[in-house]
Amino acid sequence: MDGITMGFGIGLSGHGRYRIVTEKTLLAMPENGIGLFPDVGFAYIAAQSPGEGSVGAYLGMTGKRISTPADALYVGLGTHYVLSGNLSSLKEALLATSFSEDPHKDIRELLVKYSRDPESEAQLKLLMPQIASTFSPDKSVDEIIEELKKHQLSTDSIVSEWAKEALLGLAKGAPFSLCLTQKHFSRVASAQGKNDSHLCSLSGVMKTEYRIALRSSLRDDFAEGVRAVLVDKDQKPKWNPSSVEEVDLNEVEALFEPLNQGTEELSV
Repeated sequence: MDGITMGFGIGLSGHGRYRIVTEKTLLAMPENGIGLFPDVGFAYIAAQSPGEGSVGAYLGMTGKRISTPADALYVGLGTHYVLSGNLSSLKEALLATSFSEDPHKDIRELLVKYSRDPESEAQLKLLMPQIASTFSPDKSVDEIIEELKKHQLSTDSIVSEWAKEALLGLAKGAPFSLCLTQKHFSRVASAQGKNDSHLCSLSGVMKTEYRIALRSSLRDDFAEGVRAVLVDKDQKPKWNPSSVEEVDLNEVEALFEPLNQGTEELSV
């Protein structure tokens, strides 16, 4: 992930066993900002992040950009940090390797040779108490916003700036998308370790997201988000509903239901 890796880019790389980040890496899931939701199985990745999935929920809901190797490794989006200038040498070494009966051992040995520790500490680790309490799976979007407003009044400038940035990130998302993301991420996080839930596996999460994506893409918010962010670029989407308070949670719930007869479910 040597550069900007967002949305589908994380879907392609984020589920791999070896996820290399560099000093140029920029990671984000900004889909709420165009009226969709963080898909491509990101909820499954998020559920395995620190704080019982709270860090992943924070990233998915706010669209926060991860721009340091330390944070990328801490949240679990990356497994190894390699300088961008060394990627070619690593690739050549991989191609020249005569793999043994344990190829993963061979790969790990190469990665130890070429990877390094980040130059800085993970900033998100310092904010772990606030992230865990604010974005825990049992918090609604309204409760998350209220908690962030309280943190914004903190005398600790790091905490107050974090809360301010998180509120701005949430403000960019469609209210319906925020409620959808919170519900989906919460369910996936709660399903981890429970083999009786289809959401405990990546395939189960992808099947659910297929249902959600088909229906979400037909909502007016998606067309409006694309217009405001990608076409006209006025950054002034008119969401419907326009506030979290107006979101019908029954409508959100309906997106998770099995597809209508005649529409094929995702086969993974």
